[in-house]
Amino acid sequence: MRYRFGSFEIVAETREFLASGQPRAVEPQVFDLLLHLVQERHRLVPVDELVDVVWNGRIVSDSAISARISAARRVLGDDGRRQQWIRTVQRRGFRFVGSAETLRDGAPEATPQHHQRVAFCHSRDGTRLAYATSGDGYPLVKAGHWLTHLEKDWNSPLWRPFLDRLSESFRVVRYDQRGNGLSQWDVADFSLERFVEDLEAVVAASGLDCFALYGTSQGAPAAVAYAARHPDRVSRLVLHGGYEKGRTVRASEEERLKGEALLTLIRHGWGMPDSAFIEAFATMFIPAGTQAQIDSLAELQRSTTSPQNAAALRSAIDRFDVGAMLAEVRVPTLVIHARNDAVQPLDQGYRLAAGITGAEFLLLDSRNHVILPQEPAWDVLFDALKRFLLSEPQS
Repeated sequence: MRYRFGSFEIVAETREFLASGQPRAVEPQVFDLLLHLVQERHRLVPVDELVDVVWNGRIVSDSAISARISAARRVLGDDGRRQQWIRTVQRRGFRFVGSAETLRDGAPEATPQHHQRVAFCHSRDGTRLAYATSGDGYPLVKAGHWLTHLEKDWNSPLWRPFLDRLSESFRVVRYDQRGNGLSQWDVADFSLERFVEDLEAVVAASGLDCFALYGTSQGAPAAVAYAARHPDRVSRLVLHGGYEKGRTVRASEEERLKGEALLTLIRHGWGMPDSAFIEAFATMFIPAGTQAQIDSLAELQRSTTSPQNAAALRSAIDRFDVGAMLAEVRVPTLVIHARNDAVQPLDQGYRLAAGITGAEFLLLDSRNHVILPQEPAWDVLFDALKRFLLSEPQS
């Protein structure tokens, strides 16, 4: 059995540690520590348990444990400040926070919770849409947003951990929006009305009567519009990293100039791994991302859509304005926003929460537009989602 995460592999039977496919020397205790943390990655590992596994229950000092943790982090290119792979939970233990695959004979281990079903439907104007279902539990529909690909996301170190966590508690329905991913690319209409119709089509194809609706980034305006139009279908609404008004319709000249600069970068650098756009894009969306996560973002660009569609989509969503619809939303709503989100400013999150009667607001202490497993905000996010969506009986 072997475990793959980022550019690393651990082969349990032969006690090999590989970095980018090449063997790397690792001290025996460091290997045992890494292996156990990866094997138990779904939970916090107490210090006493690590002592039993790595030191066979012998009495060891705190400094010895710290030294081995530090050595393990060095092997992974991590450190105690970033904690990209190994997180320290003070006075409790340690947790592996990366996304890892379990493989047997070189193939991923098949587990029921790690499957998705992909199907197709058509929007009102005939546009073909791809949607996927994963997990069990109360239905949660994730509104489509810019830069997705159902199959690539499912195997991405950026998105797979997020989808796994959602699928642990919910039956997740998500889709590639028009012009993107596995959905039809040759379309010209990217208006908010068409995006709402796409969401309606996916809901109908999924056979859902009542569900929670999760809108992130540009998916938030579409989710707001859908909830205002169909209050009987939406049990709970979550708006994460969203906005009331797009960049080109905000009052700030600075915001409009940022939008124009981003469009220029997209047209000239979309999907090119060595372009300035990749660095600028990653700095905006995941400034605290690992190299593997940043690389996956570049690969996702190449697979998701064309430079022309990317620019057309970005231009359209920067013109969305749902300010007049917020007062029409009458379903319980949770608005979530990262404190230093560089894609959508915090003020836009405040505006969403202030405009929806009774909305709850959650501030995440993060710089990332996409919340990552290695940051403390990760557990805060999912704890909040489970509390808000599952704590009371759904109607």
